[in-house]
Amino acid sequence: MVSGIGKTTPVSPPSTVASKGPAAAPSQGLSFDQILESARKKQGLVISAHAQERMERRKINLKAEDLLKISEAVSQAGSKGARSSLLLYGDVALLANIPSRTIITAMDKSGAKEHVFTGIDSAVIIK
Repeated sequence: MVSGIGKTTPVSPPSTVASKGPAAAPSQGLSFDQILESARKKQGLVISAHAQERMERRKINLKAEDLLKISEAVSQAGSKGARSSLLLYGDVALLANIPSRTIITAMDKSGAKEHVFTGIDSAVIIK
C-alpha cells in the first residue's frame, strides 16, 4: 500500500535574502524636484524623427547655440508647469512636449499658413 497519500507536509516560505537596492546618492539638502530638474538638464533635448523630417524638408537648420537656447526655453516652460508648448524662435515655430523634452514638429513662416496651433498649454518666445 501507498502510505504517503493523505499526508501533508508543511511548506516553508522561500528564504528571503535582503536585497540591496541601487545605491542612493547622498542627499545634499536638495529636494526631489531639484534633483529631477538637474537630471533633465543633463538629458538635453530630443528631436523626434517627424520633427527632423520637417526640418530637412523646410530647410530649417539649427546650430548648437540655437539648440542650447531652445533647451533653456524648454526648461523654463517646464519650471512653469507647461506640458505642451509652442516655441517661437526667429522665423521658426517648434511644438514641444515639455516633460519628455522632445521637439515634436517644426515649421517656418510658410509652413504655418493658418497661424492656428491647438493642443498646447503655453508659448515661449525665445530671443
